[in-house]
Amino acid sequence: MDDLTPNPANSPPLTPLTFLERAAIVYGDSHSILYNRTSFTWSQTHRRCLQLASSLTSLGLGRGHVISVLSPNTPSMYELHFAVPMCGAILNNLNLRLNPHILSVLLRHSESKLVFVHSHSLPLILRALSNFPKTTPRPSLVLITDDADAVTVSLAHVIDTYEGLIKKGNPNFHWARPNSEWDPITLNYTSGTTSSPKGVVHSHRATFIMALDSLIDWCVPKQPVYLWTLPMFHSNGWTFPWGIAAAGGTNVCPRKIDAPMIYHLIQSHNVTHMCAAPVVLNLLLTRTEPVKNPVHVLTGGSPPPAAILTRAEKLGFRVRHGYGMTETLGVVVSCAWKKEWDKFPATERARFKARQGVRTVAMTEVDVVDPATGVSVKRDGVTSGEIVFRGACVMLGYLKDSDGTKRCIRNNWLYTGDVGVMHGDGYLEIKDRSKDVIISGGENLSSVEVEAVLYDHPAVNEVAVVARPDEFWGETPCAFVMLKEGLVAPPSEKEVVEFCRERLPHFMVPKTVVFKEALPKTSTGKIQKHVLRMDAQAMGSLAAPQPTIPSRM
Repeated sequence: MDDLTPNPANSPPLTPLTFLERAAIVYGDSHSILYNRTSFTWSQTHRRCLQLASSLTSLGLGRGHVISVLSPNTPSMYELHFAVPMCGAILNNLNLRLNPHILSVLLRHSESKLVFVHSHSLPLILRALSNFPKTTPRPSLVLITDDADAVTVSLAHVIDTYEGLIKKGNPNFHWARPNSEWDPITLNYTSGTTSSPKGVVHSHRATFIMALDSLIDWCVPKQPVYLWTLPMFHSNGWTFPWGIAAAGGTNVCPRKIDAPMIYHLIQSHNVTHMCAAPVVLNLLLTRTEPVKNPVHVLTGGSPPPAAILTRAEKLGFRVRHGYGMTETLGVVVSCAWKKEWDKFPATERARFKARQGVRTVAMTEVDVVDPATGVSVKRDGVTSGEIVFRGACVMLGYLKDSDGTKRCIRNNWLYTGDVGVMHGDGYLEIKDRSKDVIISGGENLSSVEVEAVLYDHPAVNEVAVVARPDEFWGETPCAFVMLKEGLVAPPSEKEVVEFCRERLPHFMVPKTVVFKEALPKTSTGKIQKHVLRMDAQAMGSLAAPQPTIPSRM
């Protein structure tokens, strides 16, 4: 069979853009997008994306060019996931919560040629452009608006409106297929970006595989109704902009994210699926009345505490926890459920669900290794190491940062920087980010485990545990706690400490408890532990106990 080799008929480049073509044929008259009073069908979305890609090409944009987007989850944001790469360009979604300085750094680093900006963020992007050095070319702007009749394009740098470009485009445009499936399709900057940005580049191939993998792993049926509670600028919405097109589903885009709006959209559109960070999931638990029909929720980020999973299940949310990172584009490890686990009580089922689980079908290998030697740790659920990945969904690398790429991808693995354990049944469990591990008296302490216990406290709404300097132990746990509203008798710091002492080894019990009205969060709902770490540092070191050495039991 040596003469049987790849040929043009069996090796066209894989790209998720073909999902839209098929959706227009199979689901042409079905709703593709619902947003406020706006609705489109799949045939309309396909035509609009072709028109926009045509206009972008007419502006001289194409292969190798970066086109940025600063927008909430609007129909335009969704369409740009197809239209930008359809002209051959690379899509760069920007985080709405970034300040002008960081946005300016990212736009210069990416050498963005054009920015689609929502009208609400126009002042922000103009301030970012004002930070450009005089000799650095500035990208042109295209204005996205919710009201096309109340638009002005007289501002500097604004060359047109989003709808204006669509009207000018050719609906029969022959879109630019990738020359290679390894051609870049997206550029995403990781959270916590500073003056040294980490721009993650993914290929058409990885995006194609990841989008289908996500549908298979989550058991998404044909024509789901998907609620966009996850920002599309967060790792391209875990590839679901393309995945929902493959399934011919309906994209429901909310104008804002709060509990009343989410419940209203679930009821009015019969939502079947949604993705959410654990804090968004926690937001939904303010209600006591269950939803009429089950809603499947895929949550990522920090492991959801068992208490939250149990409450969500009672409200009709079928929660599945996944694990991924910007460098893998989406969820690559999830808690594949086993039927024999159904016999366990709800609290025990929740503990199983809180484990991240096993690799998805498209990820080649996942392991937990000693970061110094690269050797796999024992599968005992206790021995910790660094989580590593190998597979088609791993990034091409960091833009303009070969050294950073080599540090992250080495020994044929992607090193995540996350600390985890491997259980005897082959299921992975994250213990912490390596930077969030608390080293107290020479012992590694998982902040996630302490948080899980605190979430069991009936008065706790949200919590984050970080390290506080300690003169004797080096570091000790410091818990920042947001209590539930309407408590008749809020717990004291001492009561919270005693609650933990009854459930944790003494060295893991928080030595400091700080009550806050709200915890700082990113735009994707992740608690900003780096902010809280600075707060804990500012408190100063806890004094050494005198005169005896306290017990570490």
